[in-house]
Amino acid sequence: MNSIDYKNILVAVDGSEEAEWALKKAIYLAKLSDATLVLTHIVDTRNFPTIEAYDMTLRERSDAFANELLEKYKMEAVASGIVHVQTEVAYGSPKVQIPKDLAKKHSIDLIVCGATGLNAVERFLIGSVSEGIVRHSSCDVIVVRTNTDK
Repeated sequence: MNSIDYKNILVAVDGSEEAEWALKKAIYLAKLSDATLVLTHIVDTRNFPTIEAYDMTLRERSDAFANELLEKYKMEAVASGIVHVQTEVAYGSPKVQIPKDLAKKHSIDLIVCGATGLNAVERFLIGSVSEGIVRHSSCDVIVVRTNTDK
């Protein structure tokens, strides 16, 4: 395998600016190696039992947001020339779902994610999502910090 010859690239998106930067980088890399691009959004359900007691529609709104976001990014990837694009909404902890469950399910050999996301609490804590992905992944990981596609 060539150093940039990835076959299955997973990019985690949450609607944040840095996730969009990660998408641009993933599209660039997928074009270089004619890879399948797997777009995912993780609905973090760790707090749902508490929140759903007050807001019964939270799960439906989360699903709608995830599906709209992934469809938008899929159209962007296809418009950029990516032939093979898959999307998946997953539920649970992003730190577990991305590097363990989804990476295995899709035979991922590269994960691309933003350095920070929309979750301000996780950004503040040492145990951020991107750190969890790097720590628990068995494949290459690129953590994107800049707005460039190369």
